[in-house]
Amino acid sequence: MFKHLLVPIDGSPAALQAVEVAARFAREQKASLTALWVAPDWEPDLYAYADAVPAGYVSPQQHSAHIRKAAKRYLAAAKKTAAAAGAPCRGVYVEGSIPYLEIIKAARRHRCDLIVMAPHTQGISRLLGSQTAKVLAHAEVPVMVMK
Repeated sequence: MFKHLLVPIDGSPAALQAVEVAARFAREQKASLTALWVAPDWEPDLYAYADAVPAGYVSPQQHSAHIRKAAKRYLAAAKKTAAAAGAPCRGVYVEGSIPYLEIIKAARRHRCDLIVMAPHTQGISRLLGSQTAKVLAHAEVPVMVMK
C-alpha cells in the first residue's frame, strides 16, 4: 500500500521510537524509508555591531560545519535504529526556519506517501501548536503520529 515513508527526526528518544515503528512498517509494506532532520537556518545578528564582533557570533561557515556534524550524528542514529528493526533507511537533512513546511516539502520532493512522526507537545509548544500538529493540518499525504 505505501511505497515510501518519511520520518522527521530531532535526535529525541521519541523520534527514534518513530523511526523504529516506521522501519517495521516499511519492512512489512516493502517500502523505502527516509529519515529527515530539519536543521535551523543560519541567522545573522540583526543588531548593528559597533567595532567588535560580539561573543558567541557564529559565521555562516561555522554554522554549516556544525549542521553537517549534527546531521551526521542524528541520521546515523536513525539508520542504526531502522537497521535494527529490519529496514534500510536513507538519511537527509535540510536547513529551514519553519520545520513543518520543510517536512511537507521533503515529503513532496522525495515522493513519500506517508509521514510518520512522534508528537512533541510539551511546554510552550502546546500553546503555540506543535510541528506535528501543523504537519497534520497541512500535509498532502497521510500522517501517522506515534503516541
